[in-house]
Amino acid sequence: MATEQPYELPDFYVPYPARISPHLEGARVHSKSWAYEFDMIDVPQEGHHVWDEHDFDSHDYALLCAYTHPDATGPQLDLVTDWYVWVFYFDDHFLELYKKTRDIPAAKAYLDRLLLFMPAEGEITETPTNPVERGLVDLWNRTIPSMSADWRRRFRLTTEALLAESLWELSNISAGRIANPIEYIEMRRKVGGAPWSANLVEYVTAEVPEAIAETRPMHVLSDTFSDAIHMRNDLFSYQREVEVEGEVSNAVLVMETFFGCPTQRAADMVNDILTSRLHQFENTAVVEVPQLLAENGIDPKGQLDVLHYVKGLQDWQSGGHEWHLRSSRYMNKGGKAAASAGLGSNFGTSAMRIASSLITTAPYRMRSHSFTPYQPVGPTTLPDIYMPYKAKSSPHLDSARFAVLEWGEQTGISDGTVWDARMLEAFDLPLCASGIFPDASADQLALASEWLAWGTFADDYYPLVFGLRRDLATAKVTTARLSALMPLDMVSPPPVGPLEVSLADLWQRTAGPMPMEDRRSFRQAVDTMTESWLWELANQAQNRIPDPVDYVEMRRRTFGSDLTMSLCRIGHGRDVPAEVYRSRPIQAMENAAADYACLLNDLFSYHKETEYDGDFHNGVAVVQNFLACSKDEAVAVVNNLMTARMEQFERVTENDLPIMINDFGLSDEVGKAVLGYADELRNWVSGILVWHEGCHRYEATDLPHRKAPTQRFGVPSGLGTSAFRLSRKAGAA
Repeated sequence: MATEQPYELPDFYVPYPARISPHLEGARVHSKSWAYEFDMIDVPQEGHHVWDEHDFDSHDYALLCAYTHPDATGPQLDLVTDWYVWVFYFDDHFLELYKKTRDIPAAKAYLDRLLLFMPAEGEITETPTNPVERGLVDLWNRTIPSMSADWRRRFRLTTEALLAESLWELSNISAGRIANPIEYIEMRRKVGGAPWSANLVEYVTAEVPEAIAETRPMHVLSDTFSDAIHMRNDLFSYQREVEVEGEVSNAVLVMETFFGCPTQRAADMVNDILTSRLHQFENTAVVEVPQLLAENGIDPKGQLDVLHYVKGLQDWQSGGHEWHLRSSRYMNKGGKAAASAGLGSNFGTSAMRIASSLITTAPYRMRSHSFTPYQPVGPTTLPDIYMPYKAKSSPHLDSARFAVLEWGEQTGISDGTVWDARMLEAFDLPLCASGIFPDASADQLALASEWLAWGTFADDYYPLVFGLRRDLATAKVTTARLSALMPLDMVSPPPVGPLEVSLADLWQRTAGPMPMEDRRSFRQAVDTMTESWLWELANQAQNRIPDPVDYVEMRRRTFGSDLTMSLCRIGHGRDVPAEVYRSRPIQAMENAAADYACLLNDLFSYHKETEYDGDFHNGVAVVQNFLACSKDEAVAVVNNLMTARMEQFERVTENDLPIMINDFGLSDEVGKAVLGYADELRNWVSGILVWHEGCHRYEATDLPHRKAPTQRFGVPSGLGTSAFRLSRKAGAA
C-alpha cells in the first residue's frame, strides 16, 4: 500500500453548505445488519476476499448517505444506504472476481444476469446465486412500490449502464489502455454510477415530472451533477485505484497521460473540470430550468418537486465532498481541502469554504463572461492533421455544382439577403457531398448537396437574424415553424421566405418516399439540430463561453449528427436491430467521428468566427478560455484531441465492431451492413477534410470583404459548424 500521497488535494469548489441527517446512527446499525444478512461481510466469494467488518466500518457508507441526503426520513435513509452498500460491494466484488483475473467472458455473463433482477414490468423470476444478486432482489422489491413506472424505467437504464460499461473499464485494464479525455468523461458518466445516484435523489426528494424528464435542461443537471461527483472521486481515489489496484480509469491519470504533465498539474486540471461542471449546473438551474417549467406548463406541485430535486443534487455534492474527506477508502491528507476538513463540519466552516470557493474560481467564471467580439486574431497556422483514410470523389460533382446554384436561385437562399450566388458557389458544398457520398447517383448527389446548402445557410441565418438582436423569442417561433414544415402526413402550411421554402422543398423530396417510422425519426433528427441552435443563441445572449464538456456534447447536435445518423440507418434497411445502434461500439464510433470532424472545422473556422463573426462557439476559443492559454497552445490541444478521437475511431471500427457482431450473433448480411456503416463514416471524415481544404469559406483571403455584422446585413455570420453537420446528411440523401 502506498503511503505518501502523489499530490496535494486542490482547493475544491464547494458552493453549498454540507448538512448531516439526524438518522445517521440508525442507518449505520441497519446497513451493517443488512450487509451481514446478504453475506457481504466476512464471506469470501469464489475464494476471493471482498470485505471484512473493518472494511465495512471504515468505509462508512451510512455517513456518505447521511451527508448526501440530509433531509431523508429514517426509513428512506436506511433504504438509500443499503443501495450504496450494494453498489460499492458490487464494485469491489467485480474487481476481485473479474478485473484482477481479466476474465472478460465470465464478467459479461455475470453482468448480463443482474438485469434479470430489475424487471421493467412484472415479478422477478430468476433465482439469485450470490450476494450481489440477492441484495439487488431485496432492494428492487423494496424500492419500486413507491415510484412511478417512468422513474422505474429510467432507474433501470442508469443501473444497466453502470453495470454494462464495467466491461469498458475491464477491456481497458486488459489492454493497458488509457482513454482520451472526451471518451473518458463520456464513459465515466455511465460506469461511475452518478446518474444512478441522481435517480435516488428523486426517491428521497421528489420525482421529476415525466413531461420534462427527458429534456435537455434536466439531462444537463444530471450530467453535470454526475461529472462533478466523478471528478471529485477520481481526485480522492487516484492513489487507491492507480497506485494500488492498477486501474486505468481515473481522470487524473487520463490528464497526466494526454497532456504529458506532472501528476499535480493533472490533478489541478481535473479540479478545474469539476468546477466548470458545477458552474454549468448553476447556470442551467437558474437560467434554463425556470424557462423549461413555464414553457411546459408544469403545475405548482411539479415546479416545487423540481426545486426539491435540484436542492437534493446540491446537497449530494457538498455531502459527498465531506464524506470523501473522512472515509478511509480514499486519500484525504494534505492540501487545502484536507486542511479545512480538520476544522470540523459545522455551518461556520462550510461558510468559510463557500467564500474560499467563490474567490478561487472567480477568474474562470469572469473569463467565461468576458468575451470581446471582433478582436483581430489573424489567420490560424494549421497543424499537421492526422487522417488515415484516402478521400473519394463522385463523378457527378460538376453536375451537382450546377444543380445547387440553380436550386439556390429557385428557393431564394442566394437572393443576397444572407447569401448571394457568388457565396453559394464559393462555399462549394457539392465538394463536401462528393467526398462523403462518392457512390451517389447524379440526382442523389444533387439532393445531398442541397441539404448541405440549406443547413449551412440556416446556420448562418440564425446568428445573423436573431443573435444580433438577442431575439430568442422569435428564434423559438421560427424553429417551431421549421418543424411544422416537416409534417408526417406530408401536408404542410405554406412556407414563407427562403429559409422555409428551401426546407419545405427538401422535406417533400426526401421524406415523401420514406415509411412513416423512418419519416418520424428523420424529422426528430432535424428538430434536434435546429433546437440546438437556440442553445448557441442563449449563450450569446449571456455572453457566456460554454463549459468544455457541454460544448463538445452540444456541438454534435448543432451540426446535426442525429439527422445524418438516422438517414444512414434508414439506408441500411430494417435488418439491423435497434439495440445494435445503442451498443457501446456503435456509439463510440459515431461520437469519435463526430468530435473529430467538428474540431477539424473549429481549426479551420477560428479566424472567421472570432474576428469576423464575433462568435465564441469554437473549440479553440473554448480551450483558450478553459486553460487560460494562447491561441497557438489551444490549437495544439484541439489537434491532439482530434488525433486521439480518430485513433479511437480506428480502434473501434477495426477491433470492437467485429467482436460486437459476434456477441450479438448477427447474420453475415447484417454484419456486413454494420461494417458498411463504418466505411460510410470513413468516407465522411475524409471527405470533410477535403472540403475544408478546397472550399472558399475559411481562408484568410476569403475574409477581408466581410465586416462586423453591426455594419452590414447580408454577409454570413454563421458559427462555422455546418460543414460537419451537413456533410453527414448527404450520406443517405
